[in-house]
Amino acid sequence: MAYLILVVSPGKEYEILRKLLELEVVSEAHIVYGEFDIVAKLEVNDLSELEKTVMGVRRIPGVERSVTLIAA
Repeated sequence: MAYLILVVSPGKEYEILRKLLELEVVSEAHIVYGEFDIVAKLEVNDLSELEKTVMGVRRIPGVERSVTLIAA
């Protein structure tokens, strides 16, 4: 399990949230307020799947920055 934290372009929050929720590995995603804009919980089987997911999300137009946290 991992958490993906995103900073997105202003006004793109709900559009990107919808795209995230379409991904099979995203079990939850929420818009948050503060330094970051979206937090998504990823249910991945291995680091390869995590890398593929994160790299794909980073290519979504409007995603400016990401932070990935791998749960212990």
